[in-house]
Amino acid sequence: MRRLNRKKTLSLVKELDAFPKVPESYVETSASGGTVSIIAFTTMALLTIMEFSVYQDTWMKYEYEVDKDFSSKLRINIDITVAMKCQYIGADVLDLAETMVASADGLVYEPVIFDLSPQQKEWQRMLQLIQSRLQEEHSLQDVLFKSAFKSSTVLPSREDDSSQPPDACRIHGHLYVNKVAGNFHITVGKAIPHPRGHAHLAALVNHDSYNFSHRIDHLSFGELVPGIINPLDGTEKIAIDRKYLMLAVGICM
Repeated sequence: MRRLNRKKTLSLVKELDAFPKVPESYVETSASGGTVSIIAFTTMALLTIMEFSVYQDTWMKYEYEVDKDFSSKLRINIDITVAMKCQYIGADVLDLAETMVASADGLVYEPVIFDLSPQQKEWQRMLQLIQSRLQEEHSLQDVLFKSAFKSSTVLPSREDDSSQPPDACRIHGHLYVNKVAGNFHITVGKAIPHPRGHAHLAALVNHDSYNFSHRIDHLSFGELVPGIINPLDGTEKIAIDRKYLMLAVGICM
């Protein structure tokens, strides 16, 4: 009985024809009709491919809300190069709650050469060009976000084996700070905490060694997102005199 019912079902499906067929004797073919059919099928194929591409595409969606979690920490990502030797400078964060965050835990002090190599200069020039265009074309950020998965936005390593000794200090890494107003600063001398805040041992550094020419390759808040160009990325300032004793970035939450 089951086999008989199955055969009846298959025969009904085979006989089912949702499209009425016209006898061939009533059909008249023409070149114009064939052309229209080809155009129609080509259009349907293109629409299908485009719809599939949109389905696979990635785009940015912005959502803003009030942060109600006051107890958690805010992450700061830093990659700054200062034209002084690492033993002469110190970096830390001091907030309004008089809480000092020492840089030894999350930041790396790396001796480097301040002058960029030709490949690095080309990278910096492109980054500065993108920054200037972003001021005019805000939608360019979406294009950068999509292309970030194919190429890196990090400063490339030196391609030349320079024998020049390091004359600068690259401070890179991340810090976790309280969600209150404060400042992140790099100044002469290592930081020493005390009951009223903290101090830097600037007296131990020769004044002739002062040079706060600096380059900000990356400065962002929160988790790292590939393809995001932050406002200060690619910034470079050359100190004309030696009266410039501190590099500070305000943090307001």
